[in-house]
Amino acid sequence: MVDSKNSLDVLVAGAGYVGLAVAVSLKQARPSLAVAVVDAAPAGVWRKDGRASAIAAAACRMLDQLGVWNEIAPEAQAITEMIVTDSRTTDPVRPVFLTFDGEVAPGEPFAHMVANKDLNGALRRRAEQLGIGIIEGVAVSAFDTNGAGTTVHLADGATLKARLLVAADGVNSKLRDMAGIKTVKWEYGQSGIVCTVAHERPHNGRAEEHFLPAGPFATLPLKPGKDGTNRSSIVWVERSQDAEKLVSGDTLVLEYELEHRFGLKLGEIHIADKPRAWPLGLIIARAFVAPRIALAGDAAHGIHPIAGQGLNLGFKDVAALAEVVVEADRLGQDIGALDVLERYQQWRRFDTVQMGITTDVLNRMFSNDFGPLRTLRDVGLGLVERMPRLKGFFIRQASGLSGDTPRLLKGEAI
Repeated sequence: MVDSKNSLDVLVAGAGYVGLAVAVSLKQARPSLAVAVVDAAPAGVWRKDGRASAIAAAACRMLDQLGVWNEIAPEAQAITEMIVTDSRTTDPVRPVFLTFDGEVAPGEPFAHMVANKDLNGALRRRAEQLGIGIIEGVAVSAFDTNGAGTTVHLADGATLKARLLVAADGVNSKLRDMAGIKTVKWEYGQSGIVCTVAHERPHNGRAEEHFLPAGPFATLPLKPGKDGTNRSSIVWVERSQDAEKLVSGDTLVLEYELEHRFGLKLGEIHIADKPRAWPLGLIIARAFVAPRIALAGDAAHGIHPIAGQGLNLGFKDVAALAEVVVEADRLGQDIGALDVLERYQQWRRFDTVQMGITTDVLNRMFSNDFGPLRTLRDVGLGLVERMPRLKGFFIRQASGLSGDTPRLLKGEAI
């Protein structure tokens, strides 16, 4: 627990994987920094998250450097292969246009599937080991910024003072709004249905992404259940109206539609948890920083899941912000000063906008049934399949190891 009378160096708002990773990264590199986390969600609610996320190789390296990957790894499922198809649900055969081997280096898969509660739990335990206080079930109601720091007012009446406030409170960030930071946003008219399915035969670490007219349908391999059940995670994009009908309607209808898309290659399938649907859109903050505050993760950007890069963009924010703040502190600079925070913004904003545009274009290109465009994109996929260097480039992009990579994402200490 944090003593509300104490002054902090860094207060992180949001105890999801991004917020926790920011806190752990800073405290591990600079034990002298006083770091705490405040989260609006009720205590223990993170344990009820049944979803799983694809963790790119670079993010795995960072988690290893933070001392949590050894705990996560036994429950993580390596993605050893990925295939891409482009078809209609009525097509009797789905030709494979693109295949990726699953390694960026010998013995290092380009991604792992990890249960969200395992990731969150490991980061929480590491935060506790480092002495990071976590205040749960209390929202930030306001904050006042002056030249020396910021005073943060909590919903329970307590106040905390910090030199830097990190907003990692999700795509509908209240702190972003309080800071007066505007966003660029639009809706796709699509929703992502997420659920876990059980199936007869093993997936052998293979991920598949089927581009269908309504949106992509991805099957992502999960570690077998404790009873040995073969499992996969489904990310199924549909038109929002259809998605809501599917998740709120009869389970038999949903399983029929799911089987129609999943196929019978892994034998009989059934839904293993309650499906949920999330509306999809693109949202990017016009600024990632303001005096004494930095946005990270979904508070800074929300993109379409077509490339599976949302979580990994958040971890890039973590690594870049931690590196900027730690280096500034070592030089005796004010870690919350705007000129320091702008280094983080310059590092991350272009990459984020580029990824947002890329996912937007991919979604518009593939989520339709326009004949000439279908032919064009299938020719493009076929060309990538026949060009090893280009495939290698896409693998490195997907693994998070391209561009100006922060040290943590290379597996190096700050």
